[in-house]
Amino acid sequence: QVQLVESGGGLVQAGGSLRLACAASGRAFTSYTMAWFRQAPGKEREFSVGIRWSGVNTYYADSEKGRFTISRDIAKNTVYLQMNSLKHEDPAVYYCAAAEYGSGSSYSPQSYERWGQGTQVNVSS
Repeated sequence: QVQLVESGGGLVQAGGSLRLACAASGRAFTSYTMAWFRQAPGKEREFSVGIRWSGVNTYYADSEKGRFTISRDIAKNTVYLQMNSLKHEDPAVYYCAAAEYGSGSSYSPQSYERWGQGTQVNVSS
C-alpha cells in the first residue's frame, strides 16, 4: 500500500500563498486517486481538492475553486496543493489522502483508505 507524507505547511499572511506537497511511496502512484482534506478545530474533516488516478479529472470544493490548484508530478510520486489568496477561514490541518482507483468525485473521507499525518496551515492578519 501507499504511504503518504505531507510537507509545506506553515504561517502565511491573509492573501498570501502556500504550496503543500504530499510524497507517496509504496505501490504504483498512478493507480491512486489523490485528495487533500482539511480539518479545523472542532470541525469535521472536509474535502478540499482531488485528482483522479488517471490524472485527467480534478475536483474542487466550492470554497476552493479559483484559489486552490491540485497537481501531481509522477516522476517524483508527489501531489501538490497550491493555495492562493488564503483567507482567515482556511487555517486547518491539511491531510493528503489516497484511494486506489478511486473515482475522485467522492467528497467523503470514508472513500479514501490511506492518509498522511497532516500539516498545519495558519493564516495571520
